[in-house]
Amino acid sequence: MKLDILAIGAHPDDVELSCSGTLIMEKKNGKKIGIVDLTRGELGTRGTPEIRITEAANAAAIMNVDVRINLNMKDGFFQNDEAHQRILIQAIRTYQPEIVLANALSDRHPDHGKAAKLIADACFLSGLQKIGTTDSHKKEQQAWKPKYVFHYIQDRFLTPSFVYDITPIFEVKIKAIQAYQSQFHSETYKTNEPQTYISTPEFLQSLIDRHRMFGKMIGVTYAEGFISEKILGVHSLNMFVQKNT
Repeated sequence: MKLDILAIGAHPDDVELSCSGTLIMEKKNGKKIGIVDLTRGELGTRGTPEIRITEAANAAAIMNVDVRINLNMKDGFFQNDEAHQRILIQAIRTYQPEIVLANALSDRHPDHGKAAKLIADACFLSGLQKIGTTDSHKKEQQAWKPKYVFHYIQDRFLTPSFVYDITPIFEVKIKAIQAYQSQFHSETYKTNEPQTYISTPEFLQSLIDRHRMFGKMIGVTYAEGFISEKILGVHSLNMFVQKNT
């Protein structure tokens, strides 16, 4: 299946927290979208890998994504080396996305910045014909380089290159996040596990406030921010015109 947009995250829930609104909007615009989780998040304080896989599937259904896979890299210990690059190159060539959404370039969790570099490098190397890979049926894959790699913003505040209005579907995004009952504040997930930085009600509120701040930048209610290491060009200044709000 060829995708228009592929969102890649180090852990299940990275995508939901950071760019699920954009995916949902683009799906409504007729695009084919998918998610690749690098790890199962098995080092997380709360929940289990099995619970998180189920939660990821539930979130994918809420977002109505076309495909979601997990590459089963080791949480906390994956590296930006040839072995991991080849695994990701195979996935990129399988889905041939035009745009890849990747982890933040710098963040509180070290896996996020590490994944950002791995994803960006794999997207470049995926376009080199002399790097050979085969698909799940042992068939040789064609080289494929996404046109753009945009890094979403996670815990740390980073100034975005652009923001995407997600106001119409913001409540759906919140439902996708709340599918991870083991990770975020939930009235129904009963456990003796310790509270974490992300499991408090205040964390979810801070996330909502961040999206309000990004929305305020362009005169809408909610938005998601992205960083591009590549200079973006336009064909018409009309794309900058927005309605008064």
